[in-house]
Amino acid sequence: MSEKIILLVEDNADDVDLTLRALKKNHIANEVVAVRDGEEALEYLTATGKYKGRSLVDVPQVILLDLKLPKMSGLEVLRAVRADPRTRLLPVVILTSSSEEPDIITSYQLGANSYIRKPVDFNQFMEAIRQLGLYWLVLNQTAPANR
Repeated sequence: MSEKIILLVEDNADDVDLTLRALKKNHIANEVVAVRDGEEALEYLTATGKYKGRSLVDVPQVILLDLKLPKMSGLEVLRAVRADPRTRLLPVVILTSSSEEPDIITSYQLGANSYIRKPVDFNQFMEAIRQLGLYWLVLNQTAPANR
């Protein structure tokens, strides 16, 4: 399972740390690439900018995407991911604090595979990450990578 990469797109350092702790506590040993804004997420996915030269063969098994990001919003990232033939089939899970109906609707309209509101309670957050990891990294069968 450790060969499956998780791309975590989150600007809040505390939420990054909490997510990493939850993954570790739930024995999800996958490599996690954490990026802090939408532009960096797209650079990682397209092997440009600071990720120039990165192999495009190593695609994330799942993208955990916050909506409220600097430089480029999560919805803009999602739109770009779905527009690029190299990334359009990657599973994207919106992991955000927003429970606003327009955010949920727009996320699904743009092709999100799942929308999870981050629980405020620590134990509930741990359980949400456990279930997310079980489903997206173990049970779900992803589409073959576009090469």
